[in-house]
Amino acid sequence: MYLVDRTIRFVNGFLLSYGPESVKRRIWEKQYSGPKWLFRDHTTGDRLYAHLEQHAQHGSILDLGCGSGNTAAELADAAYQSYIGVDISEVALEKARQRSRECGREIKNQFVRADFLAWRPAPSQQFDVILFRESMYFVPVQKVKELLQHYSQYLREGGVFIVGLYLANKQTRRDKARPTAMLRIMETEFEVVEKREIEHAARPTIIVFRPRHMEQAEKAS
Repeated sequence: MYLVDRTIRFVNGFLLSYGPESVKRRIWEKQYSGPKWLFRDHTTGDRLYAHLEQHAQHGSILDLGCGSGNTAAELADAAYQSYIGVDISEVALEKARQRSRECGREIKNQFVRADFLAWRPAPSQQFDVILFRESMYFVPVQKVKELLQHYSQYLREGGVFIVGLYLANKQTRRDKARPTAMLRIMETEFEVVEKREIEHAARPTIIVFRPRHMEQAEKAS
């Protein structure tokens, strides 16, 4: 039974990263319609919020893979002026919209149903923070650099990416290959602003970074 469950998880994980959009949408709709992600519905006090509030600078946030809207509902209201959450699951987004209505943020919070691997913001849209709150797991490793370079054009001057990752297996405490490889790309291809590894068996890590051309522009000025 263990091998069957493990095989199913592997296949689902592969499809969520590499499958066509229609397949990914069906899987996520099913998962968000059931109890699988209920434990993630309320994350008040998440350590990532302090970094997000600091770098948002009362401006705009793009949340890629926003799920059921935790960030949009739990982040300090004064920390930002506008927020766009993108997710492939309409079930998740309906939960997110409901939560935004309940906390009085339905005007400043907007949600878009799309696969963020293929989604394109309007050319005029610029953000102070682009957030991947554990959603980076569903990006193929070989596409991480390309995806970040694509979204770099939507960062305001001085804007940053914020990414959350669990680097280790909680049981074995061994580093996991994919998130470790992703982190290495972020550290070598971009300018790291700050990095925080939280003391925990799974090595939860928050990394804040930006394109190198922004660093060079700031030094020149």
